[in-house]
Amino acid sequence: MSTQPTSRDVARAAGVSQATVSLVLGDKWRGRVSERTAGLVREAARELGYRPNLAARSLRLGRTRTALLVVPALTNEFFARVYSGAARVAAEHDFGVVLYPSPDGIGRARDPFDSARAALDGVIASSMAADALAALQGTGLPLVMLDSDPAEPGPAARVNLDIADGIRQVTGHLLGLGHRRFVHLASAVDSWTFAVRARALSEALRHSPDAEVRTVPSALAVDAARQAAEQALTAPGPRPTALICDDDILAAGACKAARRLGLRIPDDISVAGFDDLALATALEPELTTVQLPAEQVGERGMAALLAVLEGREPETGDLPVSLVVRGSTAPPAP
Repeated sequence: MSTQPTSRDVARAAGVSQATVSLVLGDKWRGRVSERTAGLVREAARELGYRPNLAARSLRLGRTRTALLVVPALTNEFFARVYSGAARVAAEHDFGVVLYPSPDGIGRARDPFDSARAALDGVIASSMAADALAALQGTGLPLVMLDSDPAEPGPAARVNLDIADGIRQVTGHLLGLGHRRFVHLASAVDSWTFAVRARALSEALRHSPDAEVRTVPSALAVDAARQAAEQALTAPGPRPTALICDDDILAAGACKAARRLGLRIPDDISVAGFDDLALATALEPELTTVQLPAEQVGERGMAALLAVLEGREPETGDLPVSLVVRGSTAPPAP
């Protein structure tokens, strides 16, 4: 009968001690073992099909190698991709990721673990679900915040996107096409990331004195956005020529509103979104939007938590975003 390979087998195959195997596979080798030796150990473990006993290791080290990822909702594609990125980096370091959504997308959630807080090594959380962390406060767990206000104290590390630059890019694109009458279809969610969008839009239009913008809030849902956009497009006065939406979901609602009013996109009205969800290419015409590297957010978040746990400095700097121009934007009608 075949037996499971042991750390002793890995040590023998790599020509090192069991202690070295433990350091490398426990990801504590830096500064103690050369990179070449670490590579030999990992290669030997792969060839032998060795899998460490994580339960036994957790008892020895007092760590479970488990992170909690708190997001606003599981139904949002962006956060699903964040999870994919975090889980991929976690797996490379024999970590697990437990995904926990905050009810109704935002707001305080019930304590997901109650007496099992000790089963976590750290928490990664979106700013939109920040209130859900109240149940975990005071536990001493390291916290990495995603897409959150850098001025707020507390987290051990942050991972932010350059949201303001995304708004500057889409606004510059529309101004370059000749648009001057805008509606900002704004998310009614009270969070830092949407506040940044509003400020950045105001600043971007400040340099065009002939431009005007009306902000219309909407719940983050297609039907709510449709209703808000219909009201904005039928309000008294000259009709806006472009809608800048805080999210692709809002943009989808705006497109429905335009069609119901008999307006052609982009001939009569241009629509731009934010996030570049799969929805953006399902619309007709396809949506001009700002692409956010969601998986990279998750990867950077998990890497930051690992760095904090190991006493290293996490990587800093906002992740860049990019404008994707598609068929929903064009010069305004003369």
